[in-house]
Amino acid sequence: METMNVKFAGLGGTGVLKASDIFAEVVFNLGYDVKKAEVHGMSQRGGSIASDVRYGNRVESPMIPDGTADYLIVFAEDQIPVNQAALKPGGILLTPKDIDLAKLPNEKALNVAMLGKLSTYFDFPLDLWESVLKKLFNEKFHETNAQAFKLGRS
Repeated sequence: METMNVKFAGLGGTGVLKASDIFAEVVFNLGYDVKKAEVHGMSQRGGSIASDVRYGNRVESPMIPDGTADYLIVFAEDQIPVNQAALKPGGILLTPKDIDLAKLPNEKALNVAMLGKLSTYFDFPLDLWESVLKKLFNEKFHETNAQAFKLGRS
């Protein structure tokens, strides 16, 4: 399998790093070589943050070169122009507009809803996504995350 490139981008506090951790864990559990890189910038103060996840049979570098991202998932609409150059021609852009935000069980669960949407583009086992979500979140968030993930998939 050739290397797949998935870039997550948003603002500090929107769950970008957690979403990329979850995705990386899912593909790792499927037996792929996975590399991950993060650019924090002023993320602690609500500034831009991005995380690259690359996976395949053998991945050399964790950084996604501009114009090669197969998927760009942004958690804030104003981050589209900042990260658009990463997306390859014909690549998939996912934004909060792809989610019915009025049905989101908690605004902090947007990242999990976006993962639910992303999951529809892959044939990865649904129970794997669910087990990784449970593994990487405290039990008190499991029900909210299950609802958010399902919302993203609908």
